[in-house]
Amino acid sequence: MENLRRVDPEVYGLVRSELQRQREGLELIPSENFASLAVMEAQGSVFTNKYSEGYPFKRYYGGNQFVDEVETLAIERAKKIFRAEHANVQPHAGSQANMAAYFALLSPGDKVMGLNLSHGGHLTHGASVNFSGKTYRFVAYNVDAKTHLLDFDAIERQAREEKPALIVCGFTAYPRQVDFKRFREVADCCGAKLMVDMAHIAGLIAGGAHPHPFPYADVVTSTTHKTLRGPRGAIILCKSEYAAAIDKAVFPGLQGGPLDHAIAAKAVCFREAMQPEFSRYAHEVVENAKALAESLMEEGLTLISGGTDTHLMLVDLTALGITGKEAQLALDEANITVNKNTIPFDKQPPFITSGIRLGTPAITTRGMGKSQMKQIGQMIAKICRYPSDRELQKKVRGEVLEMTERFPLYPELG
Repeated sequence: MENLRRVDPEVYGLVRSELQRQREGLELIPSENFASLAVMEAQGSVFTNKYSEGYPFKRYYGGNQFVDEVETLAIERAKKIFRAEHANVQPHAGSQANMAAYFALLSPGDKVMGLNLSHGGHLTHGASVNFSGKTYRFVAYNVDAKTHLLDFDAIERQAREEKPALIVCGFTAYPRQVDFKRFREVADCCGAKLMVDMAHIAGLIAGGAHPHPFPYADVVTSTTHKTLRGPRGAIILCKSEYAAAIDKAVFPGLQGGPLDHAIAAKAVCFREAMQPEFSRYAHEVVENAKALAESLMEEGLTLISGGTDTHLMLVDLTALGITGKEAQLALDEANITVNKNTIPFDKQPPFITSGIRLGTPAITTRGMGKSQMKQIGQMIAKICRYPSDRELQKKVRGEVLEMTERFPLYPELG
């Protein structure tokens, strides 16, 4: 980064500081990961200079022969990985992908069912402050009050009563495997289309550590970071009958020129996801999540639904008498990064919360395993029990630094 250091030493310094923060901390936010150097090189490539409105071999500008090739590579690889009939790799982010899917499948004012935000859903699944809740009539389904699991019989009864045009199956804080076949049955019972937002579990699906959404889903949206370990961006996959509508919704419906450097990085990440070592990685993410969950429960912490089947878990801190915000801030002081998160039927507001959300994608990328998960669970429990103990935070921070030194991050960057 010699050019950056020469041209803008302030930004260069911030990049180096962020690298140090990532190296010296335990990244446990389940929606974050560490992209490979190859992915980052592609995203920082000369493709950033090109305008390419349109789709491969149907562009509005000239000079797109290599853009066409790299986008076609990304499309074909995405289709192969996720067993999809069609792929659009242009969405800039997950929210835009969901918006495009809604535009393609719905009319403004149509009724949609999505998981309650505080029960593990996403802003774009119908939150009143979001475009989704403002444009469409969303009806929330919930997890069971006792088990915190999806109750498909209750969801089916609700679907028969509400008769939505679309059911959204996708979660940001639901720690269990998703039964796509059962969601298809629920959608069929009321004549609804089924959209799967697999942003959190895309990497697990690609690696064979979670069932595939096809052939059950009509449309599937996803980000390309998180468990997929690619660049920040998104994709839309669908059955062929929805291909034209999806493509028109993305361009010219919502976006202009695609981010060709991001598409190149997506192509690289898809190639990485097709390798045998990625499958091993995906299964290790799940194994580590189960080991971390077990460690936390051994320490007396309460986990929503009693554990995890995926890459994430949700800790209920109510019994400890602290909020998610307090826990997040205390863990930050120990170089452990988590995010405060609402739990089902939470009595705290979203900026305070009663829980924290943890995940294992990033620490698994660093090479950590079950023994580290046990130790991390013990460290988190200590901090959460005594969130005001500065000496304890300092001690745990030292343990974190010893651990991260054994699993170096981006040593090639100097």
